[in-house]
Amino acid sequence: MNKINKLIILSLFLVSCSFNSGSSFWSKRNINEEKKVLNIKQITKKEEILLKEVNKSLEINLSNLKKENYPLSYFDNNNGRTNYNGRLKSISRYKFSKIEKFDEYEPEILIDQNNIIFFDNKGTILKFDESSKLLWKKNYYTKVEKKLKPVLFLSAGQDILIVVDTIAKYFAIDIKNGDLLWSKYNDSPYNSQIKIFKNKFYVVDANNVLRCYSLKNGEEIWNFKTDKPLIKSQKKNSLIVKKNNIIFNNSVGDITAVNSETGELVWQAPTQSKKIYDESMFFKNSDLISAKNSILFSNNKNGFYSLDADSGLVNWKQKINSNVRPVFFNDLIFTVTNEGYLVVLDNKSGKLIRSNYLLSNFKKKKRKKIKPVGFIVGQINIYLTLNNGKVLVVDIKTGSVNKVLKIDKEKISSPIVQGQNLYVAKNNSIIKLN
Repeated sequence: MNKINKLIILSLFLVSCSFNSGSSFWSKRNINEEKKVLNIKQITKKEEILLKEVNKSLEINLSNLKKENYPLSYFDNNNGRTNYNGRLKSISRYKFSKIEKFDEYEPEILIDQNNIIFFDNKGTILKFDESSKLLWKKNYYTKVEKKLKPVLFLSAGQDILIVVDTIAKYFAIDIKNGDLLWSKYNDSPYNSQIKIFKNKFYVVDANNVLRCYSLKNGEEIWNFKTDKPLIKSQKKNSLIVKKNNIIFNNSVGDITAVNSETGELVWQAPTQSKKIYDESMFFKNSDLISAKNSILFSNNKNGFYSLDADSGLVNWKQKINSNVRPVFFNDLIFTVTNEGYLVVLDNKSGKLIRSNYLLSNFKKKKRKKIKPVGFIVGQINIYLTLNNGKVLVVDIKTGSVNKVLKIDKEKISSPIVQGQNLYVAKNNSIIKLN
């Protein structure tokens, strides 16, 4: 074999080594680059779901902690520790036409001052006062739109109620009398929280596009596109406002911060590998919350994250499987796993302080089907709603379940508190508990 042939064969060998995805050279470079992009430290090769109680007898005495209640924060999404200590003995309902897609989405009751705002199956918006008296009832959908049975997402600010929905319509209402101010359409449906900030409002559509609109007339000011999902997710996207930035998640696990005025990228933190694009329908993030200078959230892929709010860098990650919105106060983080464990974490280090199993009162065969929906932290107890229509009253100090209250046989929403009243919604009514 002459020298020329040898050189050709050698060249082909080197090329095949360089471009073969199974070669050690290529694989090593890919792994290093992916770690750099994700900025996540690999803890173990195979993640394990938390399925045990840890320090279950440890008492958390809130009276010894600093008096930092961190009440409900609109911009931070943090429910904090409320002043609620209800007896949950008196129950009243306001019924409406059944929302057929209630189980598929996460509709939430809106509290504006002392008033309650919600909607029904045909998009009719209902406003009640604190004594449950109906103040106004408005519907701005055509006959065709009503048949599509939109699910509505609501936000209030500056005496304006902003409404976006699952049929790509968005509009503004005078919150005092329910009169329509303006109405427009997007090219994609919405499944997102809404944040009103200064003279604008922000929302994420089903294509993972953050859109900034004028509060005055609904005209789009700018938009910021993130990776489009292959399959539309039914998990609601979440936004917070932090240091003049809008920080939001999308359906494929990216956390993105953009400037609220210009829409320019500040930072982005992908938290999932690319294979999640094929599984986006089943991937679920919790709502984002802000805790001092950290962004906290979790997902149903066994990851609870703390990100630096300024850079998006990972402060720490815990192996906790939950898509329920966490609660932060006094440097403690509370969450509930999809398997039914109440978990308390240290905000600074991410250290697991205590975990208690909450589903012991249910039959073993039924436990796998029971999922947490949402919770609030009161002065003494945690109030957790479940997808089977039950409310668990959990002692904060001990982590033990003091009461199981049956509200309904079907899924109920996350609880929300106004004064000493606790409200939940189901597919055909708003339920008030004293």
